[in-house]
Amino acid sequence: MWIESYGCSASMADSEMITGLLKSAGYGIASSSKEGSLNIIVTCSVKDTTEHKMVHRIKRLSKTGKPLVIAGCLPKADRMMVESLSPTASLMGPSSIDRSADIVGAAFSGSRLVALEDSDIDKINVPRVRINPVVSIIEIASGCMSDCTFCQTKLAKGWLHSYRIGDIARQMREDVNAGCKEVWLTSTDSGCYGRDIGTNLAELLRACANIDGDFKVRVGMLNPQYIPDMIGEIVDEYSKNDRLFRFIHMPVQSGSERILRKMKRGHTAQVFLDAVKTLRARMPDFTISTDIIVGFPTETEEDFQKTLALLKETMPDIVNISRYSARPGTESAKMKNRISSQVAKERSERLTKIVRDIAKKRNQSWKDWQGEIIIDELGRVVQGRNYAYKPVVLDSPPDRLTLGEKISAKVYDFSSFSLKARTIF
Repeated sequence: MWIESYGCSASMADSEMITGLLKSAGYGIASSSKEGSLNIIVTCSVKDTTEHKMVHRIKRLSKTGKPLVIAGCLPKADRMMVESLSPTASLMGPSSIDRSADIVGAAFSGSRLVALEDSDIDKINVPRVRINPVVSIIEIASGCMSDCTFCQTKLAKGWLHSYRIGDIARQMREDVNAGCKEVWLTSTDSGCYGRDIGTNLAELLRACANIDGDFKVRVGMLNPQYIPDMIGEIVDEYSKNDRLFRFIHMPVQSGSERILRKMKRGHTAQVFLDAVKTLRARMPDFTISTDIIVGFPTETEEDFQKTLALLKETMPDIVNISRYSARPGTESAKMKNRISSQVAKERSERLTKIVRDIAKKRNQSWKDWQGEIIIDELGRVVQGRNYAYKPVVLDSPPDRLTLGEKISAKVYDFSSFSLKARTIF
C-alpha cells in the first residue's frame, strides 16, 4: 500500500504511526503510489490552499480505481465535503489511528469503514516507521484549549489531552537508542501541554535533559497566551540545557489588539513582545518563528500597520504568512465585512518584503560563525542545523555524509532563508 501525508509535524507523526501499525499487522509498504494496491492519504485542513491540494490529490487517487483511505483532519472537520469527492473511500480521524488495520482490511475486502470517533489510545509508544530516520517526531498531546475563530483544527482534534511525561520520555529513549539525532516534540499547541494533568511544558523539558544520548530537541508550536505563566522556567531550561535547539514557534497572528480579540486568540501583542524580549535578553541568537494572518475580516490599514510595527520591533527570524481564508464550520466564516482578495494580496506582498528583510538582517549576524551542525537533509542540497535550528546549506559538502552526522562548518554567506557554509576539516 502507498501512504502520503501533508501538513504539520503532528500529521507527519500520524502517518509514521499509521505506517508502523500497518507494517506490524503484516502489510507491505509501497515506495510509490503506482506500486501500491491501496492508497492512504493523511490530510490537513488548516488553510484553503492546503485543502485545494488535498482535493486535487483525493480526486487523483480516486481515479486510480484502487481502494482509498482518507485520514487526518479533513474528514473529521468536513466529512460531507470529503465524501462528495470520494463516496467509496474509507475515513479515519486523527484520533482513531488505532483502527488503521481494521480500516485497511475492510477496504481490501471491498467494504467501506468510517472511523471518525476519538478513541482512548494515547498516540505515544505506538509502532512507527520514520519519514526521516534521524528525526523522531513525538506527539506530546492531542487537541488544545483555545477557541480561535479561524481555526478548523479544533473541530478535528477537540479538547486538550496531554500524554504523561514518563511515557514521552520512554518514547524518546527508544528513538534516541535507534539512532535519532533530532527529537521534535509536537502537538496542536505545546504551550498548554500538561494543564489537564497537573504539569507543564517546562517540566517536560527538564525531563528531556535527563535522557542519555547524543540528540537535540525542537519544541513545536506554542501559543503566546500560555507563555507568561512559565516564561522564567522556559528561559532557564533553554539557557542551561544545550540539548534544546534555541528555537521557538510562537504564532502571534496579528499586531492589532482589536483583531486579536476578534480572533479569540487569548493573548495580546504585548504578551508576544514581552516573551521575545525575555528570550532574547538571555539568548540574543534565539530563533523566533511566528505566524501572521493577513486580511482577517474587518482588518483595517491601521490594524495592518500595527502588525508591521510589532514585527519590526520583535524581528522574528521566520514569519509564516497566510492570507485569511474562511474555513467551514468556524466562527469567523460567518463574519461580515470581509477584506477583498486584492487588498489581502497587496498587504501580503508588503509584509513579505519586510519579513524577508528582517530575516536577512537576522541571518547576517551569523556570518563567520563556525561550529557544529547536524546533517538532517541530503538531496539536491546538503543541509544541517546549528544549535539555534538555523538551516545551514553546505557548499561542496564532503563525500559519503550520512543523515544525523555532526560536522564542523563555517558560515561565509547568508540569505533570507538560510546560512551558507563550508566544511571545516
